[in-house]
Amino acid sequence: MRLRFAPSPTGYLHVGGARTAIFNWLLARKEGGVFVLRIEDTDRERSSDEHTRAILDGMTWLGLDWDEGPFFQNEGVERHRRDALRLLGEGKAYRDFSDPDEVRAEAQERDMHPSRVAREKADALAPGESDRRAAAGEPFAIRFRVPDGETRFQDLVHGDMRFGNSDIDDLVILRSDGTPVYNLAVVSDDADMRITHVIRGDDHLSNTPKQVLLYRALGLPEPIFAHVPLILGADGKRLSKRHGATAIGDYAAEGILPEAMVNFLALLGWSPGDDREFMTVEELIAAFTPERILRKSSVFDTEKLSWLNGRHLSVRPDAELAGHIRRHLADEATLRADLLDDPAWMAALLPVIKVRARTLDELGDQARPFACDELHYDPHAVEKHWLKDPAEAIERLERTRHAFAGAAWTQDALEDRLRSLAEEMGTGAGKLIHPLRVALTGNMASPGIFDVLVLLGRERSEDRMGRAVKRIRAS
Repeated sequence: MRLRFAPSPTGYLHVGGARTAIFNWLLARKEGGVFVLRIEDTDRERSSDEHTRAILDGMTWLGLDWDEGPFFQNEGVERHRRDALRLLGEGKAYRDFSDPDEVRAEAQERDMHPSRVAREKADALAPGESDRRAAAGEPFAIRFRVPDGETRFQDLVHGDMRFGNSDIDDLVILRSDGTPVYNLAVVSDDADMRITHVIRGDDHLSNTPKQVLLYRALGLPEPIFAHVPLILGADGKRLSKRHGATAIGDYAAEGILPEAMVNFLALLGWSPGDDREFMTVEELIAAFTPERILRKSSVFDTEKLSWLNGRHLSVRPDAELAGHIRRHLADEATLRADLLDDPAWMAALLPVIKVRARTLDELGDQARPFACDELHYDPHAVEKHWLKDPAEAIERLERTRHAFAGAAWTQDALEDRLRSLAEEMGTGAGKLIHPLRVALTGNMASPGIFDVLVLLGRERSEDRMGRAVKRIRAS
């Protein structure tokens, strides 16, 4: 089994292309096949090295290793021309000397497809005239002569596909400047690379009968096709930049994990046959089969991607997550490197914060109050829980600090002291916890307050409560 991913370097690797690559890669890995990477760069004006690099980087980030390539379609131009000339020599194609504007005008007047007008003009030439005009250097395109009848092929997703040949135009396979057109180039390349299965988007479905006809005219083996549904935005329209980020590189920059993106995209338009959503790459490989690709388009749900990312983040090795936190907070002036280098402290911190984080950057932000001595106070939290009634906030912080003095610095002991204080003051525990949370973390929300106290330790916690009181008084 030989599969390929063949992106065009006219843009960055987007999520639709990445999902196509994932499906091909999963099947190749499951069946012990070969995964080929081909860059379809025949559109030289729009292709760029920058986009090629971005595609390769995106594939590498996703973990989609290729067995052969990257090959470049432009390298096969001479073979493409030979195939076109062979079809011409066998009478399966013809030279088109006509002026495109004149053909379009005549086709519109006669209510015909332009290619049918072009064929009429080619067939009306006297015997030998086509050869003489070509030999004289007159420019011409080569058009494939679509036969009468019907084109049928089996699609692993859509089943038996039938297209009336009368609805297929005599497609140009070689332009007048000698450059090949996409449909011929892809057929020639797939045959040369011995591709056995082609998994690609539904937007290519209209090209497939044309390519099947070319395979048959050239006497080449046809691959098995599977056309996957499009990815839609929340508004039900095809996913595009107007829906937000679509380039894989953007999601990598936002802290999305590659294994989460692979998991998420694999489930867009494919089902493992059960209710699983969180799946490792190994599980995806074991479960993948193209017969379970859905016909219906799927919606790109950013909330689900975020949730899956959080799940995958939670099972990443602690040492790896600690390394990311160090990098994320590297510019913080008061970073406590001694704590980040302490495996025991990190082992206590990570279970508390990673359940609340959905991206690597969020994990770093969650770690900041614990790993840095300089707090970033949320103005809204300060206003709501300190400055709304400064005297009350100061009293609650000072009495809480006093209640904790001499207590064993454990979650249970600290909770007992705080709840006893709340009962003594005739208020709810939350009234004490809210200003305390802002004092300890600077934020409106945090992990459980008693987890926070234990992670910070007695000295740092008491220091932050004292600094909070000074800050309120100075406001």
